[in-house]
Amino acid sequence: MFKGKYSILKQFVISLIAVAAVSGAGLLLNGLVGYKMVGFIQLLLISILALSFDIIPVLASAFISALLWNYLFIPPRFNFHIENNEDIIFFMMYFIIAGVHTALTFKIRKAEKQAAEKEEKEKTIKLYNTLINSISHELKTPISSLLIGIDSLKNDSHKQDETDRKILINELEIAAVRLNRQVENLLNVSRLESGFLKIKTDWCDLNELIQNLINKYFSHIKTHRINFVNNPKLPLLKLDHGLIEIVIHNIVLNSVQHTPEGSEITIKTDFIANFCKIYIADNGKGFQYNEIDFIFEKFYRGSHSYSGGTGLGLSIAKGYTEAHNGTIKVNNIDTGGAKFTISFPTQGSYINHLKNE
Repeated sequence: MFKGKYSILKQFVISLIAVAAVSGAGLLLNGLVGYKMVGFIQLLLISILALSFDIIPVLASAFISALLWNYLFIPPRFNFHIENNEDIIFFMMYFIIAGVHTALTFKIRKAEKQAAEKEEKEKTIKLYNTLINSISHELKTPISSLLIGIDSLKNDSHKQDETDRKILINELEIAAVRLNRQVENLLNVSRLESGFLKIKTDWCDLNELIQNLINKYFSHIKTHRINFVNNPKLPLLKLDHGLIEIVIHNIVLNSVQHTPEGSEITIKTDFIANFCKIYIADNGKGFQYNEIDFIFEKFYRGSHSYSGGTGLGLSIAKGYTEAHNGTIKVNNIDTGGAKFTISFPTQGSYINHLKNE
């Protein structure tokens, strides 16, 4: 629990304070519960310390608590002499039980740590293999498209009319955007995994951010209708413009990729009690209920996922939302489809309210 959090010296100090506190309480309760019960209470304390601290501070605490128990509680009190043979055996058993329990607890914790490290290593290897398999496919496809398209433009440019050239250039653009998205996902995952992600907040017009995002990334999509409900009462909000843009982009892209053609995706915003709310809903088929708890995990891809994809988009969206001390949730809509709710605390600019008025 506390191992690694405190140095050995601090563990010694905390253990001694705990032993002294329990002994002091024992002096007050000795007349009510008896010295043997006080001994059991001190053994309980040693057991608790054994679950939390390193073996050396715990063994030292066990030794000191035994001496204190002998001196303060075992008759005759206030000396180390024990007259009763039963008390001598009891005192010896105290040492043995405290020592054995501490040693066994330490071994169990060590075995648990080794098992956890082994499990973490296996998990890392599994994630690495998944990453390699996914990324190799996702990078290979757009790179191949780019190479083929560029080769076609170089060698057959005199045979192509303007319409064919426009189609080919459009395919090249789609491949480049797809390649850029995968590289950005890798960089974003790296930022999250490093633990050094620092958000840079500034005042932002969220309505403008979302509209620009739709125009930049989704205006060419003809298979789906993306409906953004502009909120004129929304104040300027203090947030990391780049990270929130990635959150919204990844969720909208996920909806586009996993809903049938002709589906509608609706984006709404609100600002309630210093919390920014972003709602992204679609009228597709929704998620299977046994998958909802896993969709934000890295590399997770649902049973009905489209061909390709790395399963990183929603994981990144969750990580960047949490970087704003926020939450992201998803639930199925009764009439069909799924709804994502992004919520994070932020400041709103009163100046913008005056402007609206």
